[in-house]
Amino acid sequence: MSIQGIDPRTGSPVGDAVPATDPQPLLAAAADAFGAFKTTTPGVRAELLTLLADRLDAAAATLVPLAMAESGLPEARLTGELARTSAQLRLFASVVTEGAYLEAILEDADPTATPPRPVLARMLEPIGPVLVYAASNFPFAFSVLGGDTASALAAGAPVLVKAHGSHPGLSRAVASLAARAVADAGLPAGVFGIVFGDDEGVTALKDPRVKAAGFTGSTKGGRFLFDVASARPDPIPFFGELGSINPTVVTPAALAARADDIVTGFVGSFTLGTGQFCTKPGLLFLPAGHGLGPALTAAVAATPPAPLLNARIGDQLASGLAELAARDGVTVLATAADAPAEGSWASAQLFTTTAPALAEDPSLTDEHFGPAALIVEYRDEDDLFAALATVEGSLTATVHGEAGDPFPVARLLSVLADRAGRIIWNGWPTGVAVSHAMSHGGPWPSTTNASHTSVGTTSIRRWLRPVTFQSVPDALLPPALQAANPWHLPRRE
Repeated sequence: MSIQGIDPRTGSPVGDAVPATDPQPLLAAAADAFGAFKTTTPGVRAELLTLLADRLDAAAATLVPLAMAESGLPEARLTGELARTSAQLRLFASVVTEGAYLEAILEDADPTATPPRPVLARMLEPIGPVLVYAASNFPFAFSVLGGDTASALAAGAPVLVKAHGSHPGLSRAVASLAARAVADAGLPAGVFGIVFGDDEGVTALKDPRVKAAGFTGSTKGGRFLFDVASARPDPIPFFGELGSINPTVVTPAALAARADDIVTGFVGSFTLGTGQFCTKPGLLFLPAGHGLGPALTAAVAATPPAPLLNARIGDQLASGLAELAARDGVTVLATAADAPAEGSWASAQLFTTTAPALAEDPSLTDEHFGPAALIVEYRDEDDLFAALATVEGSLTATVHGEAGDPFPVARLLSVLADRAGRIIWNGWPTGVAVSHAMSHGGPWPSTTNASHTSVGTTSIRRWLRPVTFQSVPDALLPPALQAANPWHLPRRE
């Protein structure tokens, strides 16, 4: 079996097909490399991450056109995404060098404690080889050298990437770059590997040498893989980022103060990247009688059709929106110009319903991956909060309000914080900063584990586990826990 890249703008093949990969040699190599890689110094890992970033930047002129051909995404977007990806790698190099992520703790003995306390030393250790599933919608930032790979390598865990079928040529090129960087850094080849083929990706997930997995993609695909990981004789952590509807609430005061900005910002956000952002605002709650219909219709009509990432996404979007339009209480508010027949294009669509209808039929909150969104009109506070009670977990939730807003915004923020991993005030959720304080996770179905995040420096915790050494002589402790502190780590003592 081979994986063929397809240009979604034309439907034509891109480059040569990439053959499926036997994962067994790669799994063996990753397992063999783990012992050496997990004991590398912070400097060695930081050097690898920096080298990967430098090589990625140096190859931009070759990689960006290839990404454009296989994804249909524009040059400016992909150029920025590549820069974000190399910045992620450098950020994790700084995390490794700084060392707080190890959470090193030293405790002296205390025979007077109840119960008596021995000498204890605790730190986080890499969990083992990690399997990362690349995403379709971010060919660089959530792919071969994306955040999952960067954070796992920073942790000291060898990485096996399951390439996404939408961009096999790009994945092969980036993987080749990464393999050369690993070799040039003097590390075992098993520190990094790549697998092509869906069945092969499932085979790798079942293998006992894989100790954790990360995934970004659809709810259906992620749930399938989550069940595979959980059904193993030795179940492993599966950190999946799945569907997200990302509710946005506009208060009456915000509507009165800046209606035009809300229309422009909302339409720009839900159509950005042809609506293929996991943070797309799929639900917009507006006060009944908002009067924005004509402005929203005009803004949607002015949005040109754009290519989707692949034909499968196009088919799922078309069938899902046809079903949504047929629902009782749902009206098509606006549709952009027809999309070209060739390739996999989509036109923006906007639907409207009421808060009582949503409260009665929670399935109206199902995600539609593409340039589509649903407006929900609420009459009063009770109307709004009853509808929000039916909204499932999301990566983000947004509130547009005003200073001194008479609406109960504090309660609103509290309710939304129970349902999302990031709360935005007077902004739009598309756009995720890569930083220490960022969270990119949330309750099911946005992620399979709400305790963790796939963006930001704390994402490294997914690939680590705590180990406590009790009464172990100092000379036998890992360097991070030795009294001399040879790595100069911040520690709790």
